[in-house]
Amino acid sequence: MSYKKILDMHTHTDNSFDGRHSTMFLCEHADLLGLRAVAFTDHVEMDSYLEKQFDRTALQSFFEISKARSAFRGRLIVCAGVELGQALYNQAHSEVLVEALPYDMILGSVHNPRGLEDYLFLDYSQFDIDQLLDNYFRELLLLTEWGRFDVLAHLTYPLRYIVGEHKIPVDMPRHQALIDQILRLLAETGKALEINTSGLRQKLGRTMPDEAIIRRFRELGGAFITIGSDAHRAEHLGLGIREGMDLALRCGFDRVTLYQNREPVQIPIE
Repeated sequence: MSYKKILDMHTHTDNSFDGRHSTMFLCEHADLLGLRAVAFTDHVEMDSYLEKQFDRTALQSFFEISKARSAFRGRLIVCAGVELGQALYNQAHSEVLVEALPYDMILGSVHNPRGLEDYLFLDYSQFDIDQLLDNYFRELLLLTEWGRFDVLAHLTYPLRYIVGEHKIPVDMPRHQALIDQILRLLAETGKALEINTSGLRQKLGRTMPDEAIIRRFRELGGAFITIGSDAHRAEHLGLGIREGMDLALRCGFDRVTLYQNREPVQIPIE
């Protein structure tokens, strides 16, 4: 299906440690692609906030987004965002950060177990996979209870590596009760669930989360969804967004959410 308004609500510039292109270059590319809006959500990993100078890159990211917003006014909606990783591993600094800058949107995410590396780097032969996932979803539940974010990003992030890269089967129904608690609380508190489309271009082969979880979010009263490519380079910008919109419609959502000044703005899918 052809859509008039393509919004990519999760992207990374070279102010992320794993980003490749500048904010201005990404805006030029988004404009050429005909995107209506893009949110730059550079990484700020709170468990290494000062050690890896995320305090400095957060300021640099916000400054460059502000410049790009002025340059592209009238051509492209540029949203100032941040991906707040592991907020509760350093709650004090997290609470300072969310008040320090006038963001449009804050993504909440968890990329690694406490005291361990990113799920990308784990040796899964050393773990009980079900226990690892239980612990992950418990961390997401605690994060949702804290609630100082707008959008829960890539809810099934570990599957990108467990299933996608290592082909380890996962019994997802075993974790459904915990997932339901997260989804119900997101719905009750007016938070958005992200449809992260990066899995479509990776070995996982599906969105994070997948259709079953997105549909369940709707059943539990979820009202807000965002769709993001999780692009870390220009060529991935906007990828999978149309498929994400198809998926949203199948799951009962007829709008996607754009955040301005931390407030949700519902945009019809059309």
